[in-house]
Amino acid sequence: MSELAPLVLIVEDELQMRRFLRTSLTSHGYRFIEAETGKLGIALARSHVPDIVLLDLGLADIDGLEVTRSIREWSPLPIVVLSARGQEEDKVAALDAGADDYLTKPFGTQELLARLRVALRHAARTSREVEHVQTVGEIRVDLEKRLVFLRDEEVHLSRIEYKLLAALMKHAGKVLTHRQLLVEVWGPSHANETQYLRVYMGQLRHKLEREPARPRYLLTEAGVGYRVKPE
Repeated sequence: MSELAPLVLIVEDELQMRRFLRTSLTSHGYRFIEAETGKLGIALARSHVPDIVLLDLGLADIDGLEVTRSIREWSPLPIVVLSARGQEEDKVAALDAGADDYLTKPFGTQELLARLRVALRHAARTSREVEHVQTVGEIRVDLEKRLVFLRDEEVHLSRIEYKLLAALMKHAGKVLTHRQLLVEVWGPSHANETQYLRVYMGQLRHKLEREPARPRYLLTEAGVGYRVKPE
């Protein structure tokens, strides 16, 4: 991220939504540039190299998924999708295409700003490479030594439990789809075995959450995947 206020690229063809985003961003210290079409959005992403992209899926010229894939061919910059498409399959498609997060319209200013902060923090961490020790609330993972601590006491995890937790911690704040987690932890041949995730996430919650039925850190994105909630 630049030393100046973060630069946000808004790719949105609805005038009323652009006005809302302008007001929300400028009143909280962000800079922004705008594109009404996907093709212009791709061009501005290349020419201005923003810190983050707010992207509508339902653009007039090309679909937002195509914009996401195009940007991902050359840049890891964070992309937060804003869309009226609220179906689970739409969220999964956007995240699998390379988006970092997904907000369903309508949404409030505070939720938008919170998602922006998380995405920018994650991008900053990634640009420095993943730190050896990742901490979220009471959970600490030493990725170099492969150790896990809860309230400073070591917790024993199985190999699969550790791989799943490490994947989530390395991307804290970012939604990881079922497919992304299955491929990273179990491999491509298990990309559709979602029951594995349910079982192992349940085991992790029982070991790491004070109230496993009401998790504070290891959150479910219904029908989409999971995320670790940073504090």
